[in-house]
Amino acid sequence: MQTRYKNIYLIPYVLWIVLFVIAPILLIIYYSFFNIEGHLTFDNYIQFFTPVYLKMAASSFWYAFLIMAISLIIAYPTALLLTRTKHKQLWLLLIILPTWINLLLKAYAFLGIFGTYGPANTFLQFIGIGTKQLLFTDFSFLFVSVYIFIPFMILPIFNALEELNPSLIDASRDLGGSPWTTFRRVIFPLTLDGVKSGCQAVFIPALSLFMITRLIAGNRVITLGTAIEEHFLVTQDWGMGATIAVFLIIAMAIIMILTGKRRRG
Repeated sequence: MQTRYKNIYLIPYVLWIVLFVIAPILLIIYYSFFNIEGHLTFDNYIQFFTPVYLKMAASSFWYAFLIMAISLIIAYPTALLLTRTKHKQLWLLLIILPTWINLLLKAYAFLGIFGTYGPANTFLQFIGIGTKQLLFTDFSFLFVSVYIFIPFMILPIFNALEELNPSLIDASRDLGGSPWTTFRRVIFPLTLDGVKSGCQAVFIPALSLFMITRLIAGNRVITLGTAIEEHFLVTQDWGMGATIAVFLIIAMAIIMILTGKRRRG
């Protein structure tokens, strides 16, 4: 009887997965086998392996890696500092607050901040550097992307540090371990799952960015996400757009497998 009730509770979850995960993926795979005229073909997959799309894929992975690496470098010390502050929950709330703001609003806000007469250039003039072209550059794209994704890197690392047993750190110090040795041999290995979760939460969505590349990078940065948007909304070649999306889904699945938790025997 209890097993039957448990199965009933699973029905909404299964329906959600089928309707909003499996069905859209199958639909994308279906469209990927049709060309712009609506004829069944494998040409989309052949075209994806041409230099244009392979270069675009390499660019997407490179920028996603940079965003993830910069976020990790900033997020880990921040999370470590948060665990040692007095009002950690308040500071954590302040870090989470920007995620409640619409992504488009944040992008438009940075258009003003990095603009010719924005606060960033005003500060550069004040310190004697002068006005610089900050918008539509790799710097502005990486800066805004890291700003948007860094809370998703901080949170899992913070949770992993909070769950860390303090007695293990004390034991390392009692045995003569320096702060760096304690971090390298005790703290970081025991919080590696949090780092992996943070890398997943940043790298995977960063692979398919398109709106920030339009608004902040001014199409100087071309990613697979930009190509998907172009094919679906401009060229109306849904088949090629779906094909790129299929490869993105495969890449994301591989990343999740590689960075996922492994069961220990």
